[in-house]
This record gives sequence, structure tokens and C-alpha cells, in this order.
Amino acid sequence: MPQTVALLGVPFDAEGSFERGPALAPAAIRAALRRESSNTSTEGGLDVADPSILVDAGDLDFTGLDRAAIRARIEAGVTEVLESGSTPLILGGDHSITYPVLRAVARRFPNLNLLHFDAHSDLYDSFEGSRFSHACPFARIMEERLATRLVQVGIRTLSRPLREQATRFGVEIHEMRHWTGPISFSFEGPLYISLDIDVLDPAFAPGISHPEPGGLSVRDVLAVIQRVKAERFVGADVVELNPVNDPSPRTGLVAAKFVKELTERLYLGAS
Repeated sequence: MPQTVALLGVPFDAEGSFERGPALAPAAIRAALRRESSNTSTEGGLDVADPSILVDAGDLDFTGLDRAAIRARIEAGVTEVLESGSTPLILGGDHSITYPVLRAVARRFPNLNLLHFDAHSDLYDSFEGSRFSHACPFARIMEERLATRLVQVGIRTLSRPLREQATRFGVEIHEMRHWTGPISFSFEGPLYISLDIDVLDPAFAPGISHPEPGGLSVRDVLAVIQRVKAERFVGADVVELNPVNDPSPRTGLVAAKFVKELTERLYLGAS
């Protein structure tokens, strides 16, 4: 029987390296999901307004916590969702949150695979003095062997240190300079999907902090999500939406679209 998907907001952006604002994204994505300009069905016909399919677990509260305690709270919050029998769909927040999220998910699902959409590989060992920057989560994840396979899609900002890190960790990178169209990925074992909105070309997503021209289209990302095969889909996150830069709110609507399609993959479970 399919498991209910639980939205969990993680309103944290203190590890961002440029502009603040992604902490406001969980509320913005929820508002876009409720917007009457669209409906609550996925392209496959699943109605995410059905509480047996998608529930809202609210936002984590970080009042009075330092950054180490916030990471621990994120890990504990995701663990609570998993122990409730639901599959977590995380609304970030900056991309640093994926590291503590994966600590919780990997504990329950060993031999985890990661499909990562992003303009940036986020593999720096340290960035601006922080090993927990939003530029570093996948270095921490691979160091701790929280994932056995990491596939990155949409990358277009690889410096020499990042290429060296990718080689060190055996990361499979699909760079935009070689992109010819959506790829049908297949994974053995459980799969977690991490989706940074800036994987999109800024023409499709102006509401981000780090716009990088030459990215994917919304349809490219949807095609990969809809085609990917895995033994089981065990969690996902949507991160780095910056509502401060999204007055239209065009990018929030794109994020909500991704949330609906990810919900379908998580709910239906197997490929």
C-alpha cells in the first residue's frame, strides 16, 4: 500500500553564501500549491489534495538554536516523519539542509542513491570558512558514505577543486555543456531526489539567489523526474527558492509544480 507523503518545511538559510531569502520558501511554496490558477492534480492524475496522499507536517522551529543544534533538529525532524510511516518531502531552505536530512534517511535506508538537480555541484570541502555551507552538503554526504551513488544533473559551474572532489567521490556528473535532452536514469535500491531550483535557466526561475545562465527548462526537469526508475523512492527536497527575488511569483509556482510531481513519485513508490 502506498505511503503518505509528508511535507516538512525547513525555513533555514544561514548557510547561504550570497543572498538571504530561502528561509521564506516553505510558506511561498505552500501558497503556490493553494493558488487557484491551477488545480491540485499531477500530470499523471494524482490529486495531492487528498490527505491520504499528501499531508503537511508544518515547519521545524529553530528559535534559539545555534547552527549545530539546527542541523540536529533537522535530522530529528526527518526521523520523526519516517517513524510516523510517511515519506518526507522537504521544503527548504538553502541546500545545506540536505546533509542533515540525508543523515536521517540513510539511517533507515542503507545503500541509498541520490539524484541531484543543480547548477552547482555543492562538493566543496569548505566554503567561506564553513564545512556546512550550502556549497558543501554533498561533500559531507559522500564523506560519511550516506549514499553509495550520487548522480548530478544540470551542473555548469565546475571549478578545478570541484572536479577533483567529484573524482574523489566517484560522482556521476551530467554537465549542461553536454546536455542533449532528458535522460532516463535507473537506480538499484532506494532513491532520494534533491532538487535545487537554480538547476533551471534563470529565464524559467528568476526567484533564486544564484542565477546561472544556460540551465535546464522546467519540462527537462519534469521529464527526468517522471522517467527515473528506482527500486523505491524514499524522500526528496526542493531547495533554494528565494521569494525575495520572486515578486511575480513565477518561481514559486514552478517549485509547487515540482512538489506535485515529486509527490506522485514518492507516493507510488516503485518505478
